[in-house]
Amino acid sequence: MTAELFPPKGNDASALLKKADFLKPFVDAINVTDNQRASMRLGSMAVSRLIKEMGVEPIMQMTCRDRNRIALQSDLLSASALGIENVLILSGDHPLNGEYKDAKPVYDLDTVQLLTAAGMLIKGTDLAGKNLSGTPSFCLGAVVNPTANPVELQIMMLEKKINAGAVFFQTQPIFDVSQYEDFLGKVRPVTGAQKVRILPGVALLKSAKFVKFLLGLPGVNIPQATVDRIERAPDQLAEGIKICAETISRLRGIADGVHIMAIGMEEHIPEILRQAGIKSK
Repeated sequence: MTAELFPPKGNDASALLKKADFLKPFVDAINVTDNQRASMRLGSMAVSRLIKEMGVEPIMQMTCRDRNRIALQSDLLSASALGIENVLILSGDHPLNGEYKDAKPVYDLDTVQLLTAAGMLIKGTDLAGKNLSGTPSFCLGAVVNPTANPVELQIMMLEKKINAGAVFFQTQPIFDVSQYEDFLGKVRPVTGAQKVRILPGVALLKSAKFVKFLLGLPGVNIPQATVDRIERAPDQLAEGIKICAETISRLRGIADGVHIMAIGMEEHIPEILRQAGIKSK
């Protein structure tokens, strides 16, 4: 069971650390995003270290967007030196999606190449073939979108990421469990043989306005029946909590775990888990 927290826009991490402490009894690890939505934030590495000092297991997200291969490898080594072991590799939203639309994206390495670079560091060399003095130990993860069309492209990329060293995956929010079941059936020959774990994402639909926002994002698929439930509910947040809990309950029988994206409303995660029949650790 994992959750996700966004670093603040500033160096005061007290509110985030309070949330991390609150979530500690309920989740096994917490993702720390890396300048999500191409918005400048406090660094994922720093926040990951701060929550680790609290006894919370961090999953440091690292995007390919902002750094070249020199900086990416350096940051991986720096994270390892700080005791950070879980790294989730992803491309990162293009700067056009954020407030720095004139920023130059880097994308020197793609996700597969960065996973490969991390794997080389683990084995003791960098991308230039130079030997390291001390090697990191990482649990490497990546992302996959089971609702993408065509899904075959996602499956191809998933296999490439596995071959490059990814041992766990987190997904875009899942709202149609039957669609996720179909996806699992297609990827099981690959993931089963490699003992790879996939944690489907589950998002809290806090309002009809938020549903509309999500539907505007690429790769997000929300069934019309779910949209209608939120729009017609007298208490939209309560209905969203119920839907989230129902989704988790259905996923428990088929998934390796769940990644909860409460997106600023993490205080409701305990209630979501209670309704899903999951006790705290």
